[in-house]
Amino acid sequence: MMAYTRLKNENYNDYSSTDVSPTDDNTSFTSESSDYERQGEVTGTTWYQTLIHLLKGNIGTGLLGLPLAVKNAGIVLGPLSLMVLCAIALHCMDILVRCAHQLCRRKQCPFLDYGDTVASALEGTSSPWLRAHAVWGRRLVDFLLIVTQLGFCCVYFVFLADNVKQVVEAAHATTSNCYSNETVVLRNTMDSRLYMLCFLPFLVLLVFIQNLKYLAVFSLLANVAMLVSVIVIYQYILRDIPDPRNLPYVTGWKSFSLFFGTAIFAAEGIGTILPLENKMQHPQQFRPILYVGMLLVTVLYVSMGTLGYLRFGETIMPSITLSLPNCWLYQSVKLLYSFAIFITYALQFYVAAEIIIPAATSRVEERWTLYVNLTVRILLVCLTCILAILIPRLDIVISLVGSVSSSALALIIPPFLDIATYYSEGISRLAIIKNILIGLVGFLGFVVGTSVSLWELASS
Repeated sequence: MMAYTRLKNENYNDYSSTDVSPTDDNTSFTSESSDYERQGEVTGTTWYQTLIHLLKGNIGTGLLGLPLAVKNAGIVLGPLSLMVLCAIALHCMDILVRCAHQLCRRKQCPFLDYGDTVASALEGTSSPWLRAHAVWGRRLVDFLLIVTQLGFCCVYFVFLADNVKQVVEAAHATTSNCYSNETVVLRNTMDSRLYMLCFLPFLVLLVFIQNLKYLAVFSLLANVAMLVSVIVIYQYILRDIPDPRNLPYVTGWKSFSLFFGTAIFAAEGIGTILPLENKMQHPQQFRPILYVGMLLVTVLYVSMGTLGYLRFGETIMPSITLSLPNCWLYQSVKLLYSFAIFITYALQFYVAAEIIIPAATSRVEERWTLYVNLTVRILLVCLTCILAILIPRLDIVISLVGSVSSSALALIIPPFLDIATYYSEGISRLAIIKNILIGLVGFLGFVVGTSVSLWELASS
């Protein structure tokens, strides 16, 4: 019951879905059962609600950066690589779910989060050293989750600044003519980093809301705004597509490494998989939902990346919204998506906060808990703002976050988790080779993608 006790004590209820207790009559954890089953929450999510959560969790700033990612890979290699990467990411998500089920049967517990799944797998290995250091598996995953989520928050700062800056600078020249495909900045206002500082106090106030239920209405509005924005973007890029024959089919390895970082940034949703399953009324339905949802996400990613690059060609910007013309319809898209990202900042921040803050408040007296809580929140928001100011290029921030942390969570850890979980029970040599290859792809993307992103950052 390691995960259950730890998460309950640290108030991870909303983050890791711990409001489930084992029941003798309805839940089966015996190792003899062929399938892992547990009784879902009576008030949990239905299959279609889970599907919606899965879809909206994969539609954000990463989606808007995929046209530039396809440009970095080539009009042929880009879409093909994106499909392969999404397929590998989906397979790794399925590995995580299967391993969590298997380890829950072994440990006689109702659920495990990502970190405790890794720790439990290491505890079951034949290596005394790995068993003795199993807790570091959970700590590594928690650290990578923190880096990833705060990295998302850095991207949001840059996205908000770039899009609002463009709207403000073009406001006096914005027209009703939506047939031009050029966005011309006619009047400079101030540096984008100053826009980030303007957003800072509002985002600090936003993260002071510690119960996400109070953001439910705004989250719903943000989802609607994002959906409307994506529909309008598709409406624009589907018309008047230029001749693609002049676009490069394949690019060089250095440019392709930037594609990898952006693509894995967009496709990395593995941290939400187990919490989504744990909150379902019927968790047995989750794996089909996962495959259907990620298939829809893959279609969305490939179509947005390919069509966006075809529509704008070599002039595509780090976010496709920045390439839209200066008319009020598309300016409103930038504002709608910015509103959605502003609200989403609190949701992404929540994951990192629920790991860091309990550890910080447990070290002080109870009367100081609130002050420490709020101070840590302020410092974390300021940290994401400072990092965004230091790296004000949206494409580099996305690629760097994707290469550094998303690749580890989505591609490196799951295949080796599969080996650690099933090695003692017998795992085929082919499965071991497959897992090692996936891990090597992730590691190569991590090393090369991070190096090239840092080189691009230094060059700029």
